Amino acid sequence: MRFLSFSAEGQTRFGAIVEDRVVDLSERMSEYASLRHVISAGALVRAQDIAIDASSDFSLKQIDFLPTITDPQKIVCIGINYGKRDAEYTQLNAPPKYPSVFMRTRESLVGHQQPILRPPESDQLDYEGEIALIIGKAGRRIPQEKAIEHIAGLSLINEGSVRDWMRHGTFNVTQGKNFERSGAQGPWMVTVDEFSSLDNLELTCRVNGDVRQQDSTMNLLFSFRYLISYLSTFMRLQPGDIISTGTPTGSGARLEPPEFLVAGDVIEVEVPEIGILRNKVVDEVPEDDG
Repeated sequence: MRFLSFSAEGQTRFGAIVEDRVVDLSERMSEYASLRHVISAGALVRAQDIAIDASSDFSLKQIDFLPTITDPQKIVCIGINYGKRDAEYTQLNAPPKYPSVFMRTRESLVGHQQPILRPPESDQLDYEGEIALIIGKAGRRIPQEKAIEHIAGLSLINEGSVRDWMRHGTFNVTQGKNFERSGAQGPWMVTVDEFSSLDNLELTCRVNGDVRQQDSTMNLLFSFRYLISYLSTFMRLQPGDIISTGTPTGSGARLEPPEFLVAGDVIEVEVPEIGILRNKVVDEVPEDDG
């Protein structure tokens, strides 16, 4: 089933999609403050049963999408994780032995159909289409053979990156990965039971309809199972945590010449089994703090 977070009638809500209509579960499961709390309580099956039996409350056109998990404790991102992507980095003499790991703040992501902001400090805002794992069960030192048991569902991320700010530090990319509202997450979470396999999902990213990135999870350098096992070695994964699993070749910075995003550009990240995450770029108007 598809679960989402959204706003409607001036209120933040969470719910499920049944036959392209939205069932408001925040009214029917009011003991939970957010979708993350539903997941943490192990109540997704109950939520699904409620949604199936309930009447719909909103159409998709009546809601504003929020990031699927509005309040994650952690957003963990993986770099250079598709075959051939490491070739884009000339300083690498061999495929990486371990994943490249960095963190994002939840304020850096918006929901489906919400504007992504191009900051005035840079003209190098770039796109990165990725598959996001949403953790369903807490765990530490999770063995690979049990990793899938810890996934609640899958979603999508446009891991927006401000390229020149990623080079401000020699050994980190944090600055360029965390500009406010520079990326997006959504449009919803598809529960893991809906997938026959996670090993051959085709990921595509388009800019203004032009395919820029396309690859399959069968070409991952580090599988979903490995990532969950590796990350949980040094951190406790919690329900609602998001793992953004890496992007294929073809980001704007790697084109000849580079093609960065400008106001009006529309980015679509798609996996057929999940859906399409769509966002438009607008120029950020700095706030007047005076």
